[in-house]
Amino acid sequence: MHLTTELSVSIDSPDLGAATGSDTADLQRIAPRVVRAAIPLPLPDLKVINAYLVAGDDGVTLIDPGWACAESEEKLLAALDTLGYTRSDVRRILATHAHWDHYSLAVKWRHELGVELALGSGERHSISSFDPDRGLHPAQVGMLTRAGAPELARQVRRLKWQPYERDVAFTPPDRWLEDGDRIDCGGITLTVRSTPGHTRGHVVFADEANRLMFTGDHLLPRITPSIGFEDSPEPLPLRSFLSSLRLVLDLPEHRMLPAHGGADRTTTVRAAELIEHHRDRLALVADLVAARGQATAYEIATRMRWTRHDRPITDLDPIHRMVAVIEVMSHLDLLVHQGTLAEDTSHPASVFQPA
Repeated sequence: MHLTTELSVSIDSPDLGAATGSDTADLQRIAPRVVRAAIPLPLPDLKVINAYLVAGDDGVTLIDPGWACAESEEKLLAALDTLGYTRSDVRRILATHAHWDHYSLAVKWRHELGVELALGSGERHSISSFDPDRGLHPAQVGMLTRAGAPELARQVRRLKWQPYERDVAFTPPDRWLEDGDRIDCGGITLTVRSTPGHTRGHVVFADEANRLMFTGDHLLPRITPSIGFEDSPEPLPLRSFLSSLRLVLDLPEHRMLPAHGGADRTTTVRAAELIEHHRDRLALVADLVAARGQATAYEIATRMRWTRHDRPITDLDPIHRMVAVIEVMSHLDLLVHQGTLAEDTSHPASVFQPA
């Protein structure tokens, strides 16, 4: 399951090995021992993930290494080679969450190399419930029916696995991470912060000494992350996401190292922006329900604009329409939890109205 910028670097630090390759266009030095590598993805609308290579005294720690496909693997191997390393120098792999663009290559290398793979403990639910025979998005089909979008639910149910999605290893890690855990990466210590919302087990990794935070998909510089898009979503993912944003806001400011997009922003500024965005969306959703008197999630979604280009939902493909409707449902559910709205569950589709 899964649901950028120009990069350039001169590799010249002994902390990251001597440059042995000539193609450095997809690498960027973040700190003396941290390099970002732009790793291609096989997805039609998400082309690149930022994998991070942390050079410790004992070898390399990889963070969010990419998709288990030849193109991603070749690029990651080339990045290691450029920095003077081989795959055997990898000592551990960390994943911020279990979406396949972050986790699947990590699983493959873990099985092949025997290195430790670590993942947030909240991802147990989605990994244990995964069954490819149930289809691509079985949980979301039911959510779309509840949202009043039965035709979209049928479209999603009919979606087929793409070749790059077939036979992807999706197994548990060696180590389940908890909030506050500390990971020794060969003299560089990363602190685990639990940040559920995008997925229920999402974590970020903070290098507190150097004020760097590997934010995965929790904080992205230009777009808002999808909420609760996973095999086993929690009941109130938006509440968790907002709490996780406030957690980051309460921490000292770090440089933000996201999984997608540029690495030139800070955590507190972006967390504040995302909180404001969802505060505005909550108000908009409540106003739209009040204006209609009652409405389903799909009806509200059709009256909103989507993506950075302010497109109507009818302009989106089925996957992005699904994500949009589920996001609206997460806002409606939180408004019910807060007492602003009431939900009528007497029909297949939930109907929301002012409380």
